[in-house]
Amino acid sequence: MSVLLRQRWTPITAGLVPLLVLAAPTPLQLTGVPPSWAALWLLPWALVDGPFSGAAAGLGLGLILDGLHAGPISEVPALTLLGWWWGRLGRRAAPIERSFSLGLLALLGAALQGVLIWLQLLWWGETNVAALHTLLAQTLLTGLLAPMLCSLQLLFWRQLVPGVKG
Repeated sequence: MSVLLRQRWTPITAGLVPLLVLAAPTPLQLTGVPPSWAALWLLPWALVDGPFSGAAAGLGLGLILDGLHAGPISEVPALTLLGWWWGRLGRRAAPIERSFSLGLLALLGAALQGVLIWLQLLWWGETNVAALHTLLAQTLLTGLLAPMLCSLQLLFWRQLVPGVKG
């Protein structure tokens, strides 16, 4: 069982992601595009809890987010891959402590998530210029918000789970 899942309320924080996706706070949008709330939540979770838990959290979060919209496009592959990758970084590399590193990881993760969604759009023949605009705006905004939001989550979750390298 995941170390963070053993804490009483940390899994409930995952429920904030679909709420933020649905609420789409206007002040936190760039040209009408919100950040990737899933990447902003998943990055610190995976860094603290490891690759298996990160991939499982990415899968679960992707399934929840896929339930919010109709259509063949899925966020599951991107979030599962990101959870696994970030979890491996948290376990194998030196602990990530700098806000710049978190911002860069979130930027790369949001870019990968956007590219995988864009490739699915290409597969289904639904791509247009708006998809590329969304990819770029979401990636930039996620990278800008990550140093603040992910740093706070990472510090908090590391305090809840003493002895974890992540």
